[in-house]
Amino acid sequence: MKTLLKFSPVIVAAVLAALPTPEGLSPQAWYFLAIFAGVVVGLIIEPVPAALVGLSGVALTAVLGLVGPTPAVNRSWALSGFSNGVIWLIFSAFMFALGYQKTGLGRRISLHLIRRLGRSTLGLGYAIAFSDAVLAPFMPSNTARSAGTIYPIASNIPPMFDSTPENQPRRMGAYLTWVGISSTCVTSSMFLTALAPNLLAVDMIQKSAGVAILWGDWAKVMIPAMLPLFILTPWLGYVIYPPTLKHSPEAPAWAAEELRKMGRISVKELMMLSYALLALIFWVFGKQLHVDSTVAAIFVLALMVLTGIISWEDVITNKGAWNVLTWFATLVAMAAGLKQTGVLAWVGEMISANLTGMAPATVVVLLVVLFFVLHYFFASTTAHTTALLPLFMATAAPLVPPEMLPKIALMLAGSLGLMGIITPYATGPSPIWYGAGYISQARWWALGGIFGLFYLLSMIAVTAIYL
Repeated sequence: MKTLLKFSPVIVAAVLAALPTPEGLSPQAWYFLAIFAGVVVGLIIEPVPAALVGLSGVALTAVLGLVGPTPAVNRSWALSGFSNGVIWLIFSAFMFALGYQKTGLGRRISLHLIRRLGRSTLGLGYAIAFSDAVLAPFMPSNTARSAGTIYPIASNIPPMFDSTPENQPRRMGAYLTWVGISSTCVTSSMFLTALAPNLLAVDMIQKSAGVAILWGDWAKVMIPAMLPLFILTPWLGYVIYPPTLKHSPEAPAWAAEELRKMGRISVKELMMLSYALLALIFWVFGKQLHVDSTVAAIFVLALMVLTGIISWEDVITNKGAWNVLTWFATLVAMAAGLKQTGVLAWVGEMISANLTGMAPATVVVLLVVLFFVLHYFFASTTAHTTALLPLFMATAAPLVPPEMLPKIALMLAGSLGLMGIITPYATGPSPIWYGAGYISQARWWALGGIFGLFYLLSMIAVTAIYL
């Protein structure tokens, strides 16, 4: 059974390729779609590392010459993702996260919030949430942010109050665990750079539909939309899944002691803070300053290396960053191939035929709901984005007025962070928080269903207002 599962991407691709080519598609487009389906299956089950799945799909497609008429065209297509600005923006942001970690600035910010807000369990919940929100604009890996930075700090708190997975988990640990994962899902939708698949989605939207979504465009809609949800989330968890211990007077003292051990804020921490603010200024006001967001990120990265915040060795040995760069670059190329081979137009026409006659607003809401709910079948937001976003954009294009297309694009991409709440495997940090052992699997699914419905209804409301 394990062997069958391991080779299932190859089996899926081979079976689809062996089927007759559907009417409206060329044989090359059908073979491309078969390989693309195999890549998506590979991203879901990961028989080999995800980056290798994408690289293998691109290499096989180029070798077979499925995208263009000449080897040069196929080569250019295969390497196109590596010249993509969004991919290098993601890479640079990983280095920002490393800067937060190496300087200790991320830990210091979190400890200060716990010291200020931690006198009650609800306050601790808000401290965890605000820690995530402060880091979110600069850390596109919510796994690095939530699981790598917030979780190690938050996990120290419940045992101080005799709350462990084996002993009184509901006393405090279960509540803080749920706030940790639910708040990062909201912040992942709040900022364009808070979730790597957000950036991937924006690039796919531009390639498939010609719609450009900038950092500021995202912020103008999603920050006001997500802010009430962010503020409500710790309280909602406190009401639906309340801790039995309501007060935590020792937590501020513990945080103060940890801050005392860290000492005064260092020069490098101040430098890292100034670089983060500089990057944010460029990202928000890049259009007015005539500076591309990717160029700004690489510029700030160079400053970080030149001033010793991180070393060049840190850059070239950061396996996670290079892995994501390879992974996303190949997925961008595969997504672009869907349009180049005519697959997107074919699928979009087929689906839109069933939605013809509906009001445009109804079509948009239905697509947002379906896009959200289908995440139950994905263990990777990246795989979800790659498989479904170009398809949904192609479906929407003939059914809504042209001026509405940028809006539905933003609503679909903006829901990627929120959908991470629904299962224990729905987003990168989920297995870490779930693996802490404070919340049973059955309870997690139940809470995921409740919060998922709440988040989805919020997204529908935002969609209705935005349209």
